[in-house]
Amino acid sequence: MEKVRKILVHLSRENAAPQCARFVQSITGHFVGSVEDQATVSCSLENNRFILCDRMCDGGVPLKRASFCPIKYLSHSEADSLPPDTLNRGVDVGVAVLLQSANQRLLLTRRASSLRIFPNVWVPPGGHVELDEKLLDAGLRELKEETGLKLSPDEISSQLLGLWESVYPPMLSRGLPKRHHIVTYILLKSCQSHLQLQACLRPDPAEVSACVWVDAGLVNVVVSAVDGEKDSVQIPTDLISMNVPKELFCVWHENGHLSEINGVTGMISLCCN
Repeated sequence: MEKVRKILVHLSRENAAPQCARFVQSITGHFVGSVEDQATVSCSLENNRFILCDRMCDGGVPLKRASFCPIKYLSHSEADSLPPDTLNRGVDVGVAVLLQSANQRLLLTRRASSLRIFPNVWVPPGGHVELDEKLLDAGLRELKEETGLKLSPDEISSQLLGLWESVYPPMLSRGLPKRHHIVTYILLKSCQSHLQLQACLRPDPAEVSACVWVDAGLVNVVVSAVDGEKDSVQIPTDLISMNVPKELFCVWHENGHLSEINGVTGMISLCCN
């Protein structure tokens, strides 16, 4: 048996044995076809395999892709033109941590300009899941590595919100796909205020160039924008000056449903009760 070198996405449908997903395979499309962009799946991390299946044991979790997902529209000739090292990558697994303070603030970080993937983009803390790691442990580790915040499982409550099919570059017009991930979004609720947490922030400059705490008011303004329509809402000037992309705030919408995606990367919406 080949030694497992990294955690990859495996797919199962109609009780079939899980198979490793191909890099050029649409994960969302595997479950709902080529038209729809949202599925409900069951997920588990077993023997260093992240398994997605259509067999629901606990109601499942939402899986979504952008309507303009590059993998969705990748032609056969474009797929064949990808270099072998890209074609053989498989689909990686990532974790994103939505850290919510006791006073309803959400932590976002700006990726360093030197990073190869999504440089200068505002995102929740997160990264890859390592071998033999649980999703929550991976999220807490990435949070500490990127921001310096060391939280233990007994200090927070956690909830798996959903899965996002992420491709880089995020549009075919920006180039052929180089990376393909399924990102798991985990909500961490802290009993500390954002000011208490802020005092412990020690961002790693190699990964994070800035941090910001956003509130529900700003989130609601941005999420109310209509996807694909310019100037559909008035974006606050402080948001514009920060160059914070609209899609970030779809992760923290008060309606509790999977939100329509605004912007390039897209995130999962959640209930901020």
